[in-house]
Amino acid sequence: MPTQSTPRATALAAATLLLSAALAGCGGSDDSKDEDLSAQKLSWKDCPAPDAAEGGGEAPSPLPGGAEWQCATMKAPLDWSKPKGDTVDIALIKAATSGDKGDRIGSLVFNFGGPGGSGITTLPAFGEDYAKLRTRYDLVSFDPRGVGRSAGIRCEDDSALDTYFQQDSTPDDEAERKKHVDNVREFNNGCEENAGKTLPHVRTTDAARDMDLMRQVLGDDKLHYFGISYGTELGGVYAHLFPKKVGRAVFDAVVDPTETAEQGSLGQAKGFQLALDNFAEDCTSQEADCPVGDTEQDVKDRIAKLLKDLDRKPIRGIPPRELTQTAATNGIAQSLYSKDFWPYLTQGLEEAYEGDGKILMALSDSMNGRNEDGEYSNIQSANVSINCADDKARYDTQYVEKRLPEFRKASPLFGDYLAWGMVGCTDWAVEGQADHPDVSAGGAPPIVVIGNTGDPATPYEGARKMAQALGKGVGVELTYKGQGHGAYDSKNKCVRSAVDSYLLDGTVPTEGTVCS
Repeated sequence: MPTQSTPRATALAAATLLLSAALAGCGGSDDSKDEDLSAQKLSWKDCPAPDAAEGGGEAPSPLPGGAEWQCATMKAPLDWSKPKGDTVDIALIKAATSGDKGDRIGSLVFNFGGPGGSGITTLPAFGEDYAKLRTRYDLVSFDPRGVGRSAGIRCEDDSALDTYFQQDSTPDDEAERKKHVDNVREFNNGCEENAGKTLPHVRTTDAARDMDLMRQVLGDDKLHYFGISYGTELGGVYAHLFPKKVGRAVFDAVVDPTETAEQGSLGQAKGFQLALDNFAEDCTSQEADCPVGDTEQDVKDRIAKLLKDLDRKPIRGIPPRELTQTAATNGIAQSLYSKDFWPYLTQGLEEAYEGDGKILMALSDSMNGRNEDGEYSNIQSANVSINCADDKARYDTQYVEKRLPEFRKASPLFGDYLAWGMVGCTDWAVEGQADHPDVSAGGAPPIVVIGNTGDPATPYEGARKMAQALGKGVGVELTYKGQGHGAYDSKNKCVRSAVDSYLLDGTVPTEGTVCS
C-alpha cells in the first residue's frame, strides 16, 4: 500500500523488512548490437553490500553450511521491440543448490512483489525459509528493470521524499486537493527527469521478457518460478507470453488480474479493513485487557479519532519529523501485513494515544523504504513508475470525489487514503499499457495459485480470478485460512508441504485444497 501509487499489490519485502541516489537511465550501452544476448556468460562473484536504491545494509551473510551468495549482471535490450539496440543491466543474485548434482532440477527464480521490491536484498533475507527448495534448485532472484541496481529510477532526493511522504493524502477542501495534486505532479516530473529513456521500458511485459532471457542465460529449458504479491502478476504475464516455457510455478499472495487500477484500490480498501477488523477482534478476545479498546468497535473508533486528530495537529514522531495523519495511516497499514506485526501496532497505538508517534512512524518508514539514516530505497519510485507504465487508466480529482462514497463504505479508515492514491498516475509522462494484464496461458503446465483468506493487500478472491484467467487445467487453486500477506512464509505446514511437494517432486496439489 505505497503512499502515492495505485498499486495492484505491495512488496512482501516492504512489509517484512522493518528497519546516493540510484543510477537512473540505461544501465548498459549499445555495445551488444551484434551480440546474441541469450548466449552471454554471467560472471558470478561475491555479492557487494546492497546499494542505497536497494535499501543499503551489509553484504548478505552466508547460508547455513557456509554457502555464499553470488551476484552477476545480465544485459537485456532496453527496448524489446529493438533487441539489437541499447541494453539495460539486470542485477541477479544466486545461491547454488545444496543437494547432489544429479538431483538438481534447475534454477528457481523468485520475485517478491511491489512492484519495486529488490530481489537482491529480499532473497537473502528469507534464504533460510527456502532451504528445502535449495536441495534441488539454485535459488535466484533479481532487481527488475527500474528497481535497485537495474537502472533504478529515483524520483526525488531523500529530503524531498521526507516531505512527500508526510503530505496530507486525504484532502478535505479545494486548497488541500490542489496542494495534493501539485505534490504528486512534482514527484512525477522528477521521475521523468531522472529516469530518462528508461521510463517507457519498465512495464511488466518488459520484465517478463527479461525473465525469459534470464532462463536462457541460466541454462534452463523451462522457467521454474516462485512469485509473491505483484510477482504473481509478473508470473502470469510471463505464462501468457511464454506458455510452453513455464516449468513448475507457484503464485502466492495473488493479484487479481481482471481488475482495473481502481478496482484494485477498492479491493485493497476492503482487504485492509478486514485485516483491521481481525486485529481488533484478536486484541479484544484475549484474556488480558486489550490496551487500545474495550470492544472491537471501540478499537476502531479510537483509531479513527487518532487519525482525525492528527489531520488537525501532528504529534512527535522520529525527531525532527512529526507523525502526520498520512504517516500514521501508512504505519497502521504496514502492521497489518503480518499477524506477527500486530503487537507493534498495539504498542504503537498505545504510545500515539499518549502523544508519542515514533513506532507508527517507524512502521511507515519501513513501508516507504526509509532506513534509520534517512536514506530511501527506490521502492516507491519504482512502484509508481511500473504501475503507471502498466495501467492505462488516468483518474482526476473530480472522478475521485465521485468515487469517495464507495471507498468509504469499503473502509471507513482506509477508503479516502486509497481513493486519493488513484491520482498518482494522472500526469504521468508515459501512456499506460492496458486496463489490466493478460495472463491467459493455454498450453502451460499446472501453476499452483495460493489465496490467503485474511490477506489485506491482495484479497483472497484474487486467487480464484487468477486461476480462472490462467485457463482450464493451468491454474490450480489452494486456500490458506490465515492472516497476513501471503501463505508460504506463514510457515503453515499444510501450505509448505503442498508447495514443496510440487516444486521438488512435481506432485500437483488437489484442486480446492484448503489449509488452516
